[in-house]
Amino acid sequence: MQDWRNGGFGLYLHWPFCQAKCPYCDFNSHVSAAIDQSRWQAAYLSEIDRIGRETEGRILNTVFFGGGTPSLMEPELVAAVLDRIRRTWPQSNDWEVTLEANPTSVEAGRFRGYRDAGVTRLSMGVQSLRDEDLRRLGRLHSAAEARRAFDIARDCFDRVSFDMIYARQHQTLADWRLELDEALSMAIDHLSLYQLTIEDGTAFGARHAGGGLRGLPEDDLSADMYAMTQDRCGAAGMAGYEVSNHAREGSESRHNLIYWRAGDYAGIGPGAHGRLTLGTQRLATDTPTDPLAWLAQVERKGSGELPRQPLDGGDQADEYLMMSLRLAEGVDLTRHAALAGQTIPEHRIAPLQDLGLLELKGDRLCATADGRIVLNAILRELMT
Repeated sequence: MQDWRNGGFGLYLHWPFCQAKCPYCDFNSHVSAAIDQSRWQAAYLSEIDRIGRETEGRILNTVFFGGGTPSLMEPELVAAVLDRIRRTWPQSNDWEVTLEANPTSVEAGRFRGYRDAGVTRLSMGVQSLRDEDLRRLGRLHSAAEARRAFDIARDCFDRVSFDMIYARQHQTLADWRLELDEALSMAIDHLSLYQLTIEDGTAFGARHAGGGLRGLPEDDLSADMYAMTQDRCGAAGMAGYEVSNHAREGSESRHNLIYWRAGDYAGIGPGAHGRLTLGTQRLATDTPTDPLAWLAQVERKGSGELPRQPLDGGDQADEYLMMSLRLAEGVDLTRHAALAGQTIPEHRIAPLQDLGLLELKGDRLCATADGRIVLNAILRELMT
């Protein structure tokens, strides 16, 4: 069996445009005054056809419209893309189609159109339920708009997730507890809860480097916030199945599980990455990040990809280890050894077990609750 089948097969489609660039965001997103959606539709359909020829007959498990802000796409564009996808690949019985959205009133007005187009799951970028913090984060919606948009989403979709950011400026542990409890009272089946990170190349990164981003929590407070998040979500029936993701049992993001379980996924759109196994070779795919450059390349060459990079067994093993240890289910050591051509030495695992950072559950190696907080350090020890 080809290894990717352990994770499944998904399609990621990137929409690179936003109404405004959030100061913390390091994703490939751009603000544009005018967007020719018919031109983008033609490019997406061309790419679907190209990848479909290479992967003919595969069962498609998931589709994910990410961004950027995909809820700026016209529902008719989403419908055309999903129609072509359905005619290109057979779908699994429980296939999942996720679209990312912001909770502004304009975007919420499109939710029914996305549902009718075939979207089965909405992922909303709420980020905060406090107006002052939303302004600090550069968000264009208010907390009241977020709640109204959530109510619309809940009426349209059986599955709704939303994102929140914590460890924000001037936020206390008590502040986050109250906000998290409100989020849990709203949640349907899934929450993504991220600590604010300051990334180079962002407005927050520049401000922080200049000493202007005040009130960020110390590491100990951030760790306490993380631990409390795990406890309260678990008690509410939304266990952390991944470092930053919480779901009711059976409601995990199937698309993201493909990443974390090292399945295959095709990446379409500017800046979209992919992993495709063709024949016996697993390939890393990438695309130009500039939207107009990607669009022009598709139109000129019939492909939006940059040259593909082959991944050997060691590369695949490292990727699988890095991704799967983020999951509560951990890494299948037999699968990892088959990719790497060797087992992880006992002398690397045992000290981390003794420290309470790793645990063995049968043939699976899992990070403990304490281990997830220092996952990068664990990976360095295991991969040295």
